[in-house]
Amino acid sequence: VQLQASGGGLVQAGGSLRLSCAASGRTTSRGWFRQAPGKEREFVARITWTGSTSYADSMKGRFTISRDITKNMVYLQMNSLEPEDTAVYYCAAADRVVGRYPAFGDFAYWGQGTLVTVSS
Repeated sequence: VQLQASGGGLVQAGGSLRLSCAASGRTTSRGWFRQAPGKEREFVARITWTGSTSYADSMKGRFTISRDITKNMVYLQMNSLEPEDTAVYYCAAADRVVGRYPAFGDFAYWGQGTLVTVSS
């Protein structure tokens, strides 16, 4: 399965962006991670084939993960962005249901990442 993330860019603090992730095949779980400079890759959000969603605590209420089954797309709507959200965002996929707070190793497939920069 190949994943292609898009939608990153430069936005001012308080602004919004929507990331998209296209997949070449069907998978059971899809997710988003991010990696800021000098930091480890961290979980952002995930959605399973049932539509169950979960978020990292710092993203709750600001980020929304959604999907379009017909297009095999997953989206990450990011609102009220803060400079601390600046990172490369990666989409990921797994052939099984991952837990509510999955680790990096729970996903077998990864996209190339899209850069989100939030200016203050």
